[in-house]
Amino acid sequence: MMLSASPPSLAKSSLEEMLEALKRRDESEKPKDLPPALPARPISRASRLPSCRRSLPADLRVGGNGIKCGEDSAVASESKVREAGKRKEEWFRVRKNSFGSKKMRKELIVDSPYNAGVAEGKVNEGMEVAEHGVLEENLPKISVKKGGELEWDVNDNIGYFIKKKLSVWYQLPNGQWDTGTIKSTSGGESYISLMNGNVIKVSTEDLFPANPQILEGVDDLLQLSFLNEPSVLHNLKYRYTRDMIYSKAGPVLIAINPFKQAQLYGNDFVTAYRQKTTDSPHIYAVADTAYNEMMSDGVNQSIIISGESGSGKTETAKFTMQYLAALGGVSGGIEHEVLQTSCILEAFGNAKTSRNDNSSRFGKVIEIHFSNLGKISGAKIQTFLLEKSRVVQLSTSERSFHIFYQLCAGAPPSLKEKLNLRTAKEYYYLNQSDCLVINGVDDANKFNKLMEALDIIQISREQQEHAFAMLAAILWLGNISFQAIDNENHVEALADEAVSNAAKLLGCGVHELIVALSTHKIWAGKDGVATKLTLQQAVDTRDALAKFIYASLFDWLLEQINKSLEVGKWCTGRSISILDIFGFESFKKNSFEQFCINYANERLQQHFNRHLLKLEQEEYEVDGVDWTKVEFEDNQECLDLFEKKPLGLLSLLDEESNFPKATDLTFANKLKQHLNANPCFKGDRGRAFGVQHYAREVLYDTNGFLEKNRDPLHFELVQLLSSSHCQLPQLFASKMLNQSSKPASPLNVPKQSVGTKFKGQLFKLMHQLENTTPHFIRCIKPNARQLPGKYEDDLVLQQLRCCGVLEVVRISRCGYPSRITHQEFAERYGFLLLETNVAQDPLSIAVAVLQQFNILPEMYQVGYTKLYLRTGQICALEDKRKQVLEGITGVQKYFRGQQAHCHFHELKEGVIRMQSFIRGENIRRKYAIGTRRQTAIAPQLLDEQLMAVTYLQSVIRGWLARRHFNDMCNLKQLNVESVNSKRKAGRRISEVQDLPQEQKIQVLPSVWAELQRRVIKAEGALGQKEEENNALRQQLQQYEKRWLEYDAKMKSMEGMWQKQMSSLQVSLTAARKSLSADLTAGQPGRTDGYASPYDSEGATSLESRTPGGSTPIKFASNVPDALPDRETNGSLAAVSNLAKDFDQQRQAFERDAKPFTEGKTVQQSSHTNSKEELRRLKLKFEAWKKDYKMRLREAKARLHKLRHSEGHRKWWGKLRTRVS
Repeated sequence: MMLSASPPSLAKSSLEEMLEALKRRDESEKPKDLPPALPARPISRASRLPSCRRSLPADLRVGGNGIKCGEDSAVASESKVREAGKRKEEWFRVRKNSFGSKKMRKELIVDSPYNAGVAEGKVNEGMEVAEHGVLEENLPKISVKKGGELEWDVNDNIGYFIKKKLSVWYQLPNGQWDTGTIKSTSGGESYISLMNGNVIKVSTEDLFPANPQILEGVDDLLQLSFLNEPSVLHNLKYRYTRDMIYSKAGPVLIAINPFKQAQLYGNDFVTAYRQKTTDSPHIYAVADTAYNEMMSDGVNQSIIISGESGSGKTETAKFTMQYLAALGGVSGGIEHEVLQTSCILEAFGNAKTSRNDNSSRFGKVIEIHFSNLGKISGAKIQTFLLEKSRVVQLSTSERSFHIFYQLCAGAPPSLKEKLNLRTAKEYYYLNQSDCLVINGVDDANKFNKLMEALDIIQISREQQEHAFAMLAAILWLGNISFQAIDNENHVEALADEAVSNAAKLLGCGVHELIVALSTHKIWAGKDGVATKLTLQQAVDTRDALAKFIYASLFDWLLEQINKSLEVGKWCTGRSISILDIFGFESFKKNSFEQFCINYANERLQQHFNRHLLKLEQEEYEVDGVDWTKVEFEDNQECLDLFEKKPLGLLSLLDEESNFPKATDLTFANKLKQHLNANPCFKGDRGRAFGVQHYAREVLYDTNGFLEKNRDPLHFELVQLLSSSHCQLPQLFASKMLNQSSKPASPLNVPKQSVGTKFKGQLFKLMHQLENTTPHFIRCIKPNARQLPGKYEDDLVLQQLRCCGVLEVVRISRCGYPSRITHQEFAERYGFLLLETNVAQDPLSIAVAVLQQFNILPEMYQVGYTKLYLRTGQICALEDKRKQVLEGITGVQKYFRGQQAHCHFHELKEGVIRMQSFIRGENIRRKYAIGTRRQTAIAPQLLDEQLMAVTYLQSVIRGWLARRHFNDMCNLKQLNVESVNSKRKAGRRISEVQDLPQEQKIQVLPSVWAELQRRVIKAEGALGQKEEENNALRQQLQQYEKRWLEYDAKMKSMEGMWQKQMSSLQVSLTAARKSLSADLTAGQPGRTDGYASPYDSEGATSLESRTPGGSTPIKFASNVPDALPDRETNGSLAAVSNLAKDFDQQRQAFERDAKPFTEGKTVQQSSHTNSKEELRRLKLKFEAWKKDYKMRLREAKARLHKLRHSEGHRKWWGKLRTRVS
């Protein structure tokens, strides 16, 4: 604890003396009219800190008659200061450990998660100045409740809130918070007007001020005017219901688990945060800040993710790695392997718990290394405290590690057969909790993704099968049962399927495994005596072997991953570590695992306090900053309770674990005996004890503490694994033996207890984190049932208290989160100065820049080496710097553009001039070459041209001669034809003959041209006609071809019809003959009253006829004989009608088909109609054929019935064969 008392007098600090000396030097060196380089320093430290809370009027008083202002303004300032001091002492509560500046009051008590900090500002309304210069603020009275919470006492100034109608928070009977307006007060009670108009009465002590609506949903809690519990909860809830799950609490990012797929990730968001187009809180923003600081400062970074189980730590870590991979990766590079490690570690290290379906049951640190160019060059993963007890023991509704269920559900058949795998419900280690599946999770699909990830990490298929064999061996070990072998409850493992499969997978003999699980050797020196084990001892031995194999397999898998991600030669020492570790846990029954987890969280909380609280205030004091202390709760006492030697929890646990006869009850009694005086320890009845953690008190049950801390593994089991013919069991055993100081002795296995080993890992982790710049992310679980959109205030508030978020906001609002050295500040912002006569030392430049931009003196502090600024000041300076740089860049752009244009035009003119010379020279050279070439080939060309001219002339002259000859022939013919013409024509001919020869030659060309034109026209017409004839000839050939095909089809159809007609005719003829023979043989004495069916042409049926001339009496007497005759006559008539109809239809079809069979050629216009008629004729024939067959079947049925009664031969069988 670092304390420094402020002197009672107003002595100047060394910094003030230095500033005054610099001021005097500058004043002596510069003209009188120039502004001072340094600001005038306030007399009191109080004036340098602005209030973070809203102040009230200084002269506001509440009397019996109401509100009075300005009464007796001449009241002594000393009494006012004294009253204000008392109120501030009530506002804060001091704990044992506090850190602050050299100026602080020892009697000041500070403790409030809601307090915005004691910060004094400049003189304004609501501030009072004491005679000695201390500025104080009229604040509401705050008292401390029993639980350490604050009470806001507004009795002194309640009239101010009544007058201003300010909103306040009040708590409903169900524990929820609501807002209202104070109407009036009466004693310790206030009347609150609700939103619906109702008025309720509440205790004034339970009221908290509400923030204005303009601050509703701000993304940083520092922006809230009143930082109390209901305001913080309302602000986070407001953002959460609008899917804004990320908020800031000063330097800490708050991430609330949405329990659904939030549309806040992907390439678009990565690009937005890389290009700084958005500044809203996000995990990408934290990762981007860490990356930029690493690249610019060369300092390693760490991103610490913490929170309760189910708050989303694992997903947050994955999104962080995705962003870093996008920043420092290339397509298909090592960053892809880094991302795949999450899939592998989740399968082997995560499990379903009662609070989370994908809970990490181990802690891990992923250290990602980068090259000088900012590209990922490798990675390394460290793990802590794997909960291996989950392998053998499960609570209701929980599952073991995901890999077991994924292996049973997704392994291919060949692998299942090789490992003798069954379903998950057949293994005791998995079915004991009655929870085998997770809703919405496909274990088989997860296993396929795991196989792909293992391939990417470059773990061979053979190694994968060895690892799966160890998992299957663990499952079969859980199915091993024991049977009693004597009266002393000694047992032996049953030699059943489970033992044989486990031995086969472990690579050992069945007998050796049974002996190792059923006996234990007690060593006395070098001699050992084998003793039988009881049932509980045998079960513990079996479970210890299973836990050891799984833990060793997990470590081996981690080694393979680190080998694949090993940093290469491009490592530069730059890295970003991502810490994903279990959050604070408090269940109804807390065991050794919760004991270690909460101890780790205590250490992380101290690291959190150290970097955000302790070191910040210590830096203020060391650098001489005028700073009012802000107290916070330190957890060093709780850490001492765990780590102190020899009377700490871990030391006493190791001491008791070394006693063979020690029990959990003796351990609990020893704790109560030695630690009852510690304020953080609370003894309880029986085996329980309590620890007051920074979050809250947790009650631990010591049942199983000693056994889990010892983590015993019999030497016989190690020997069994070392004798295995499989690679992995041998490797596990050799590592266990190498950890012992005496490998040959079975008494030193294992060497360290679990608690001591975990403490060493934790110290190593803290040392690693101390060398990095931390970035904190606090994950919040909004509800216990993992439902989207549901927000439980109590649960969220409890987590905010546990992670110390409100303390961070309170101190950040009071402090100076932005700090930069004088030299760096001058180098970065010195060019912004408009004055050139400022001293050139960095401090003078820095202060001059602050004065130029009107940054108030209370918004910064000048230290010995650094400049400290409040929140938002650096952003303002950066905006100014950006504007100036943009202006400078714009001027430079236009200036350089003008220079480039001028230079371009000069180059262009020179190039054009040069091109003109070059082109002229090229043309002259080409002309000279052409001239020489023409001179050389001129005689040859002349001869060729003369020959060509001569040839052309000969052709033309020949053509003229032939044309003249033809003209003469034509003229002669015309003369001969005109001899017999009339005289007048003769005279004309003679006149023509008398014409000179030259005139005749002039007339003949025109006639010849006309004749030639006509010939050409006639030849064209002739060619066109020939083309038409060719087309018609082709069409004719096509029609002939179609007609031949059509004729062949008609002939085939005609043959088919003739065959069918002949078949039907033969069948009918046979039927006639058969019926005639039957009738002749069966009825020789028939009378004339019967008419033969062959003699009747118009009859269609004889069933309705009666014999002529028969009397009624005779008809009645002949009924028995006449009935068969009628049936026979009806059948014969039907057959006769069928035969007649057949002949008629045959003649009709022959008549209709005759045009098709006789005609050989058809016209094109009637070809289509012929095809349509042929189709109709075919359909008609098919319809008649179908109807005729039906009638023929009816006739056959009648004849069959008649023949059956007479016993004659069935002739229609043959008929049916023929017809069909």
